[in-house]
Amino acid sequence: MTDTTEDYIASRSNVRTYLKQALLDQQNSIVDDEALYGRVKEALLQTDTTLVAHYYVDSKLQKLAEETGGIVSDSLEMARFGANSTARNLIVAGVSFMGETAKILSPEKNVWMPTLEATCSLDLGCPIEEFGVFCDENADRTVVVYANTSAAVKARADWVVTSSIAIDVVDYLDRNGEKILWAPDRYLGRYIQKQTGADMLLWDSACVVHEEFRMNDLEALRRLHPDAGLLVHPESPEEMISEADAVGSTSQLIAAAVSLPNPEYIVATDKGIFYKMQQAVPGKRLIEAPTRGAGGSCQSCARCPWMAMNQLSRLLRVLTDWPGACEVLVDERLAEAALRPLNRMLAFKQSQRS
Repeated sequence: MTDTTEDYIASRSNVRTYLKQALLDQQNSIVDDEALYGRVKEALLQTDTTLVAHYYVDSKLQKLAEETGGIVSDSLEMARFGANSTARNLIVAGVSFMGETAKILSPEKNVWMPTLEATCSLDLGCPIEEFGVFCDENADRTVVVYANTSAAVKARADWVVTSSIAIDVVDYLDRNGEKILWAPDRYLGRYIQKQTGADMLLWDSACVVHEEFRMNDLEALRRLHPDAGLLVHPESPEEMISEADAVGSTSQLIAAAVSLPNPEYIVATDKGIFYKMQQAVPGKRLIEAPTRGAGGSCQSCARCPWMAMNQLSRLLRVLTDWPGACEVLVDERLAEAALRPLNRMLAFKQSQRS
């Protein structure tokens, strides 16, 4: 694993290829209007369908989920909410691994996405062929993978975790004398390693959004907003984490915005989270964290281009045509294997509550 904060994405050709297409798609997208919103909402209410949306998708889709009995949440809660829904159809507004996880937890449901092309740099950066070799070479280690991975990678793991529970799981395993093989996000892995002191071997991958947060202009921004707290997702580089007033998952950052006393916050995660965070703290100001500085360039600019592929027009197409190209399908044996580490995490989380 490299120790630099520079340009993981630039060094991975397969990630750059997908990113280029996603950015082009974003540039060519049609601005969705109010009339289209109304049509999508009506179609959702008239069909036996639940919409689950991630914090990072467009605010209009988040609002639709709220107004039609769905949910806006992190990836695990999206899948769990969908599994508990009585609706026959489940539409996942997010990225591909979220759709797969929903299908794994709800095999009896029809699971759809506005587009199956919405992927994730962490998923792309951890292909199962290479990861399988890595696991075989370190067979003495317990394999713990982040939820932001394919069903095939999950199936190869002993545990699947989200950012909200990763520290607790790794700390538990470490106290039981287990050595950890962690994938895919190197920044989150390093953060967990420092928090727990666990023996962790880290896969080398990163999120195209969070890797670009930098200290370059943070001090200047803080001078303009001296009372602002800094909220940082742990997929960000260590230089950002070390300056944070709160570090955590999407749901944990929203909770921190509520509990901390600051009148405003500089937020280092995808700016799609502002929709729900602002609901939680309506009287506070939210400010985007700097990426590569005034003279730098960014590939995401605090907005995941794959999340942006979730558009109203594509959602309406699913609700009217139900195209096979938008249905999430997971091989039955693969789903069964991936379900084991997912259930292990869910059981662990339940045991913490009791």
